[in-house]
Amino acid sequence: MNFSVSKHQVTFFLLFHLHCLLIISSSSTTACLEDDSISLLQLKNDFSCVESASIDYKPPHPRMVSWDVGSDCCSWDGVTCDGVTGEVIGLDLSCSGLRGSLTSNSNLFNLSHLQRLNIAFNHFNLSNIPPEFGRFANLTHLNLSATWFSGPVPSEISYLSKLVSLDLSINEPLRLETPTMQMIVQNLTQVREVFLDYINMSFVTLNTLVNLSSSVTTLSLVYCGLRGEFPETIFYLPKLQFLNLMLNDDLYGYLPKSDWSGPLELLVLSFTSFSGELPDSIGNLKSLMVLELGSCHFSGSIPASLGSLKQLTRLDLSYTNWTGMIPDVFENLSNLEYVSASSSNFSGMLPSSIFNLSKLYWLDLSQNQLKGSLPNQICGLSNLIRLDLSYNLFSGTIPSCLYGLPSLLWFSLSFNITACNNIYGSIPPSVFELENLQNLHLPSNNLSGIVDLNMFSKLKNLRGLDLSNNHLSVITSKTSNTTWPQFYRLGLASCNIRELPGFLKTQNQLGFLSLPHNRIHGEVPKWLMGVGMQYLDLSYNFLTKVSELSSNLQYLDLSFNVLHQPLPLPPPSMYMLLISSNKLTREISPLICNVTNFQIIDLSNNSLSGMIPQCLGNFSSELSVLNLGMNRLRGSIPGIFTQGNKLRNLNLNGNQLEGPLPRSLSTCKMLEVLDLGNNQINDSFPPWLETLPKLHVLVLRSNRFHGFIGEPEGISPFSSLRIIDLSHNDFTGNLPTKYFAHFQAMMKVDEVKEDVKYMGELYYHDSVVLTMKGNEFSLVRILNIFTTIDLSSNRFEGQIPELIGNLGSLLMLNFSHNSLTGQIPSSLGNLINLESLDLSSNKLDGGIPDQLTSLTFLEAMNLSYNQLAGPIPHGKQFSTFDNDSFIGNLGLCGLPLSEKCSSELAPQPPPPSSISYDNKDSASIFDWKFAMMGFGCGLVFGLSMGYIVFATGKPQWLVGMAEKGQRKRLTRRNQRLVRRRN
Repeated sequence: MNFSVSKHQVTFFLLFHLHCLLIISSSSTTACLEDDSISLLQLKNDFSCVESASIDYKPPHPRMVSWDVGSDCCSWDGVTCDGVTGEVIGLDLSCSGLRGSLTSNSNLFNLSHLQRLNIAFNHFNLSNIPPEFGRFANLTHLNLSATWFSGPVPSEISYLSKLVSLDLSINEPLRLETPTMQMIVQNLTQVREVFLDYINMSFVTLNTLVNLSSSVTTLSLVYCGLRGEFPETIFYLPKLQFLNLMLNDDLYGYLPKSDWSGPLELLVLSFTSFSGELPDSIGNLKSLMVLELGSCHFSGSIPASLGSLKQLTRLDLSYTNWTGMIPDVFENLSNLEYVSASSSNFSGMLPSSIFNLSKLYWLDLSQNQLKGSLPNQICGLSNLIRLDLSYNLFSGTIPSCLYGLPSLLWFSLSFNITACNNIYGSIPPSVFELENLQNLHLPSNNLSGIVDLNMFSKLKNLRGLDLSNNHLSVITSKTSNTTWPQFYRLGLASCNIRELPGFLKTQNQLGFLSLPHNRIHGEVPKWLMGVGMQYLDLSYNFLTKVSELSSNLQYLDLSFNVLHQPLPLPPPSMYMLLISSNKLTREISPLICNVTNFQIIDLSNNSLSGMIPQCLGNFSSELSVLNLGMNRLRGSIPGIFTQGNKLRNLNLNGNQLEGPLPRSLSTCKMLEVLDLGNNQINDSFPPWLETLPKLHVLVLRSNRFHGFIGEPEGISPFSSLRIIDLSHNDFTGNLPTKYFAHFQAMMKVDEVKEDVKYMGELYYHDSVVLTMKGNEFSLVRILNIFTTIDLSSNRFEGQIPELIGNLGSLLMLNFSHNSLTGQIPSSLGNLINLESLDLSSNKLDGGIPDQLTSLTFLEAMNLSYNQLAGPIPHGKQFSTFDNDSFIGNLGLCGLPLSEKCSSELAPQPPPPSSISYDNKDSASIFDWKFAMMGFGCGLVFGLSMGYIVFATGKPQWLVGMAEKGQRKRLTRRNQRLVRRRN
């Protein structure tokens, strides 16, 4: 092959390259156009520039500082020019600290040659997006994220037909409507990246997304308020690589079951309502690196095809409804770096395939139903940084080698309420060699032994330590002279601690300290309140005094101590104050009203006196719980409850309050629990309470309420009511039959599907005091399916209405100690969930309906002291009732009474004069031994509360019987009640 070149060819070659160099040289020195320079300088004058502080998201970079008259604008920070023409084609003012309104006459829109525009992370004062953006005909990239625009997205955005990337994200005041979205989809045919996170798309018709450009590679719609079914066709876009739909609660849909493949690398559906099975076809997404399906409604088994996703680095299956075992195919995911299956429904043994993920550095299997022991193979995950196995059913010991993983920063093996870990054994010395360990959480297991807290001082990086609620004895006496790590969280509940650890004096970063259920005596030292903590729990100790509270304190629990002092003044930062069951004295200072962020106040079971400060009705717009029950408060209930308040629980039971109910209580539309029992309130029945749509518990017992209850005023009165106690008042007239007809929450539970849970909040469980057979019970926790009606000890008359049989979820019914007449309605046999029935001390006549024998859960029944006649029905639960259930009915015969029935002579009803209605006699006649015969198989309060506290009348033999094996029995009862409701 001949490679010879002539002189002419060489000359031509050199001239050509010289010409190119001249072009490059001239383009690099082309000056900015004068018009563009003027427009940029005028744009600079349009805004104030915040140089010293960030604008909400990122620290500012004030690019316009370099813009000066007389210099070439192409050299200015953030400005890009065309190398040939000098026209400004790119402008990046992101994070420039700009603040001001961007209007239609802005000099920005004079830069007509722009191809790229980025003004993200500035603050444009909630001004609208000017429609003039549509004039940038050459624009390919537009970024308006985090700019504080508001109002509708203008349709003119759809004019940008050359747009490749559109980012309007993080503008919550901004909204996108269906017509504009439809135009964007139709006209932006070249768009590849679409970011619309955190803008309001709640009214966008999702079908408008069907025609998205086939060139789309990224679609991010996080927290947009999307509603309806997501189009399945989006998953088939041929170039789609990133799809993020998280935090759209009302968005539902299904993953493709067949023919699903493509270049998808990231799929995030967390916190949506996607459901159905995870299809096998997901294994075709060979490029998938991130799969997050947390907090969705997926069900079924995890498909084996996930093992084909060799590029997977992050897998989140938390808070779903997965069942079955984790498949062994996970061992094929050799590049997996993150797995989270927390709060799903995995069950069975922990699969050994998990331990083959040698590159795994983050493993979260918390909140499942995994069981069995932890094998030593787990120590093969030598790269683990975080290991969370909390909220499962594990048993056995923790492999000692686990404490020797050098990379481990976070280890959590905590419990949950319904299913504790059964991990036992001691904490091995090897844990003190984990120099990098930052968090060690092992609460609520069965760990035992003696732990010298001083040993943890070796772990200089340790920031969080929680050993609470085990069987550990923690030694704290030798901790004062040691150099300690700076904790931010320390939990040592139920650790047999007798004194506050001395090293706490040196902690200046401690924000969370939990030492409840110990044996700490004496005063709370002032130095403890000087460390600046925000969360402090010293409940269930023997503390006698607290002088002052930390100025940063937000959460304080000193309940169940022996504080004998006035109420300590809370700091303005506090939102939760729990000092129940102490010996607090004197009045509640009005200065408490200076704390305007209060959410929960519980000062119950003390000796507080005086009047309730009037401000407690309106001083905090966030107040959810106000519990001042069981004190010595007097006067009237504050009458200032403002519109829009968030009060959910108001408990003033057991005081000396008088006067009428304040009508302003009707403004408490969030109220769920209203307990005003055991006071001296003098009023008629307040029908305006029926306007409270969420009221679940209404207790007005033992007051001076009087008169007729009357008829409802609204369409659906008390439709949410589950517990109503009007006993021991002076109500007259007929039973409130028309109210009963609207007690929707007491109808059959299978017609009202809902989650079974305890009433209350994250840090506070509602409680209520009720009466059964003359004894008071404090229901420490209330299941939301617990239902009861107690109208006893009034002056009601007339008949028991048949429609009471419609309240199919009712667990307890008490109409005793009234003047009711007529027969026991046979419809009571429809109350198939009833566990306690008390109709004693009335004037009921006729026979006992045979239908009552169908109440198979009935464990306590009292029909004594009426005028009933005829044979006592036999069978099922009736065989467990003794004489005291029927005594005082001279016309009754048959077992368990000694009076035999005669088949020849019908029994005659006894004369009314022979019946005694003495309240005290009839209340005490019901022997507690017989009332508790059904205790072992499920007393009503044990079923629904899980906790029972006897308020009065505690026979020692009964207390002993109740305490023996109480935890196992109560667990079984709760489970049985839940199964019955499902």
